[in-house]
Amino acid sequence: MLVIPGLLGKDTCDGVTRRELLRVGGSALLGLSLAEVLRVQTACAAGTPAGGPGFGKAKGVILLYLQGGPSHLDLWDPKDNVPSNVKSVFKAIDTRLPGIKVTENLPRFAQVLDKVTLIRSMSYTPNGLLNHTAAMYQMLTGYTADKVSPTGQLEPPSPKDFPNVGSSIIRMKPPSVPMLPFVMLPRPLQESGVIGKGGTAGFLGRAYDPYYLYPPGDDADMSKMDRVKVDDLQLRREVTPQRLERRAGLRQKIEEGMPALDRATARYDLDKYYGKALGLILSGRARNALDLSREPARVRDRYGRNTFGQSCLLARRLHEAGTRFVEINWPVYANSDGSYTWDDHRSMSERMKTRTAPVFDMALSALLGDLDDRGLLAETLVVAVGEFGRSPQRGLSTSGNVNNDDGRDHWPYCYTACLAGAGVKRGFVYGKSDRTGSAPLENPVHPGDLLATVYHSVGINPSTMVSNHLNQPRELVKGEVLTGLLS
Repeated sequence: MLVIPGLLGKDTCDGVTRRELLRVGGSALLGLSLAEVLRVQTACAAGTPAGGPGFGKAKGVILLYLQGGPSHLDLWDPKDNVPSNVKSVFKAIDTRLPGIKVTENLPRFAQVLDKVTLIRSMSYTPNGLLNHTAAMYQMLTGYTADKVSPTGQLEPPSPKDFPNVGSSIIRMKPPSVPMLPFVMLPRPLQESGVIGKGGTAGFLGRAYDPYYLYPPGDDADMSKMDRVKVDDLQLRREVTPQRLERRAGLRQKIEEGMPALDRATARYDLDKYYGKALGLILSGRARNALDLSREPARVRDRYGRNTFGQSCLLARRLHEAGTRFVEINWPVYANSDGSYTWDDHRSMSERMKTRTAPVFDMALSALLGDLDDRGLLAETLVVAVGEFGRSPQRGLSTSGNVNNDDGRDHWPYCYTACLAGAGVKRGFVYGKSDRTGSAPLENPVHPGDLLATVYHSVGINPSTMVSNHLNQPRELVKGEVLTGLLS
């Protein structure tokens, strides 16, 4: 049984009513259901023309979303000659870029820094965005969530939400081959009991939701992800490919005897989408991409035999197969009890050194190196970022949380992002933080600017107007493209 994210009975921009035709498998409407989803994904796909450095160079995007907010000071923006309660407990090390240091937590990344741009001046004023859910929503949609309190918000996902950047991209730039357009794995965005906020298509409709690939299991110990279930992408045993093709032929004969349906097919070019629907199921492209056993053991070892590492390997395979946007959410969510969380209010020196950083360092460096070795980095935009950084002063409370002197609180005023591939300058540092990593000293970058750059890289003008759930015009995102880091 193949389950495609649904349609909410909402009119598309061309006036066609979206129907809840979701479950694909034994239904006689198989072709129509998936075809309708694919047609809706292409509707109104043309955005406003744009151009400039890096425009349209990315065929796909891989977003490593580090939910929980990793400390920039303890990973990729260490500071010297600062008070002891600001200075990282981790040693700064040299990288492939002369004069640029990261901490000892990223030894592998230090050797591939010549492939990336570090943005050390991410920043925003936290009007209600000091806590995770609201900040994640802003980072992934470009807009502030409704009903934000002074310390954040805990509203569940809503059809009124602004869409995740991946949903907007696949709407305007659907894949050119029969492939899953947007995949989110291996765990949902989450803070405490709020699950999925910022991870849906929102007012675009469920046709543009990600394909949620959430393998079973508990990631408290970042256990192995040796197998990914692909049952959703397989035909039921009693439905053979030949039987499926006969159904497609029967549909065509019925259409020939139904002038009204025939006119609708011609008007909306439905045959094109029937073909894509059948192709997605029959080609096995998605099933093959998700089959990690096809990778040599040495490649799987290179990424790390853990959930995050194998997810990064899957992202590379999905991109090769034609998926436009892959979002990998750090598997352990904010406010969890897991020892692999980035939400380091305490016990940071031991947890980051022995758990989170080694997993991240291995996976990120492997992904960048693997893509580059295969000649894919030039056409793939890789982004690694969290919703904020951590406070320069250890033990300081900035969000109402209790922190000890081995932890840092939430800090949206200054943090770091990493970009690579698809026209992004190699071996470059954009922006600069001040002496203590408290605020940008040069070239501040708002999350909206980062998203604008992502849209620009895939060939979409970030100023393109879309209609929300009230049919009101809204820009994809309010931000400036960071042309200074593109070539």
